[in-house]
Amino acid sequence: MASPPLHRDTLIDTYASGCKPRQAWRIGTEHEKIGFCLDSLKPIPYDGERSIKSVLAMLASDEWQPVYEEGNIIALKNGAASITLEPGGQLELSGQPLATMHETCAEVGEHLRLLRGISHQLGIGFLGLGFQPKWPREDIPWMPKPRYHVMKHYMPQVGSLGLDMMLRTATVQANLDFESEADMARKMRIAYCLQPLVTALYAASPFADGKPSGFASYRAHCWSHTDPARTGAPAMIFDDDFGFERYTDWVLDAPMYFIMRDGRYIDCAGASFRQFMQGKLSALPHEFPTLDDWNLHNSTVFPDVRLRTYLEMRGADAGPWPWICSLPALWKGILYDPRSLDAAWHMVADWQYEEVVTLRQRVAIQGFATEFRDVTALELCGRMLDIARSGLLQLDVRNTDDENEVKFLRPLSEAIDRGQTQADVWLEAYHRRWNGNIDAIFREAMYS
Repeated sequence: MASPPLHRDTLIDTYASGCKPRQAWRIGTEHEKIGFCLDSLKPIPYDGERSIKSVLAMLASDEWQPVYEEGNIIALKNGAASITLEPGGQLELSGQPLATMHETCAEVGEHLRLLRGISHQLGIGFLGLGFQPKWPREDIPWMPKPRYHVMKHYMPQVGSLGLDMMLRTATVQANLDFESEADMARKMRIAYCLQPLVTALYAASPFADGKPSGFASYRAHCWSHTDPARTGAPAMIFDDDFGFERYTDWVLDAPMYFIMRDGRYIDCAGASFRQFMQGKLSALPHEFPTLDDWNLHNSTVFPDVRLRTYLEMRGADAGPWPWICSLPALWKGILYDPRSLDAAWHMVADWQYEEVVTLRQRVAIQGFATEFRDVTALELCGRMLDIARSGLLQLDVRNTDDENEVKFLRPLSEAIDRGQTQADVWLEAYHRRWNGNIDAIFREAMYS
């Protein structure tokens, strides 16, 4: 029996249902890691004795339940948390929504501790950086997830670096809550303006194919050439009437990848969800979508800040271990303290959409040295960090050792004080200590 057609208002309500009172706000942290074999430095295959499949099987426990597709283990679930695979075998921890930075950093630490023991047994390692530094796209094994087959075929039709984004990039992401539609819209506007600064501050992918790429964040450059219809910064965010309705319409018109029926992915790449709502999807003529179809489609749009029932901050390269916890701390300090939120708004209120798009493109190349109006990205990052620090001090959430969450901002302060991103540090090492040998980064960027 066919499902009744979805109404646009129902889709809008999926976002509105995320509104939460301040006392219910939480923080979620997600981070990806690029695996490699210690002896050869080559990517880890999916199958075999020393493989991604073995890593997942060894991480499985009473708490972490395996998830299978077509007989292959492709993820682990633990309540709202998951361990999943990106297309090139990048291992991702998507953490629980937690009340404090102390909790979320403990969660990350425990995950890396477990992974370290497994890595030693298997003779593998995982890198904390934004882009695979040595191996070309052709040498990266595809993970056996059916959805990636559809994306692999479609990506080259809409962007020159979409496959590189899928196979060779890694990121860290912070998820935060909102109280109302107006609060969401304000936070989205602030976050879109600040994302280029976050990209500059977290730049940690200066290498590709074994040598300097000419970019501070080659990961960010790849995202700029993936699919303009589903990535970047939609202009509507800067409109005074932006809200749940406008975002819904953007997602409705964003191209689809696939839908799922009877456990099988059906390729409908390029069609819009709006067509599906009208019963005009050529892959399923005269059939209408379900709410599950909408939720799946919403997970396949990739703007710099993605709206779900929370906000996903998606502008940072993966980096060394202390940087993972610094990102949610940065965003919490900016967005969760009212005075800091006001200060951030005053900082960016007159920034124009075209300026932000240009800044986004330039920081991928120049990092801290990027100029914006009459200042550099380094100076702006300093202002942003001051706002975040003030917010965390004001919120004053302490652990059992009486430490404020501001301690998690330390790697950002150090980078700004020395005027060097992690990309700058590694480039300097490449030209001096490493004598142009990219293999050294597998030792220095490995989680150990």
